[in-house]
Amino acid sequence: MSTCSSVSRDFDEPVSGTAATARTWLLIEQPGPWGAKALTSSHLDPALGRALEAAAKDTGVRIALIRRPGRHADRRMPTARRVYVAHVVPGNVWLHSASTSDPGQLLGLDFAALGRGDHRTFDALLDGRPHAGDPLALVCTNGKRDRCCALLGRPLAAELATSGVEGVWEVTHLGGHRFSPTVLVLPYGYAYGRAEAHSLKEVLHGAREGRIVVEGCRGSSAWERPGQAAELAVRTRTGEYTAEALSVVRTVGSAPRWEVTVAHSDGRRWQVDVAQGAALPARPESCGASVLGSPARMDVVAVRELRMATALAG
Repeated sequence: MSTCSSVSRDFDEPVSGTAATARTWLLIEQPGPWGAKALTSSHLDPALGRALEAAAKDTGVRIALIRRPGRHADRRMPTARRVYVAHVVPGNVWLHSASTSDPGQLLGLDFAALGRGDHRTFDALLDGRPHAGDPLALVCTNGKRDRCCALLGRPLAAELATSGVEGVWEVTHLGGHRFSPTVLVLPYGYAYGRAEAHSLKEVLHGAREGRIVVEGCRGSSAWERPGQAAELAVRTRTGEYTAEALSVVRTVGSAPRWEVTVAHSDGRRWQVDVAQGAALPARPESCGASVLGSPARMDVVAVRELRMATALAG
């Protein structure tokens, strides 16, 4: 039986413009098994999971559980678990880390402030500090969400970890099961699909140097899906791979058509026309889907550099 990821790969479905959206990521170490909705179906107190979900709602913060690669079903909880928070909007990108023996402390965070890019409550509450290590590679491995994530994600995470790559974690959910293995790289917040160990090592090397690799990139979680596709199109057209060089500053329209304005930190701007299409023929959007679907795809129709006067007027 074909999997959703093998069908997507066979149909050469584009990955651009398919990343999960979040301005800020909050990651909580939680060893052991994960259910489909991991915040409320893991060894984390489900009442705490529900409270965290409620606190983060509509703030721009996305919460996920993480664990080290390897055998996990019977792993004991460490005395102090790692917690990371990352803001991925260009111009204010940061990644802070802390440890806590009581995850209930996280309910004291100001989630609205975190979503705006203010890490002061995280630092004050948890004695958080800027992350000084290598970029984080978060590999989706939650087989309860979709079996492709376990079948493809867990071997990738294990291969990276055993080859000495630092900063590798398994993560509960990044969306887009059919693009497994899916990986989110922090601090910059770019997601990758159909990842392989050798290509991901290049991605992480680039991230250490403040560069983005476009090949296999689903987009930056800082932007909505049309903006993700538009920003990647400008990078491809201009050869601009500096991580924080580009921002999506304006999006006009609604499905199935948008005009997206992408700005460079040096003042240049581009208007990108993005159209929503349907990935055909119909295929399973996940291995658990009972019916076939036609996933939305973001197609870049045109990229035009704006004259400075026009850009300023916009």
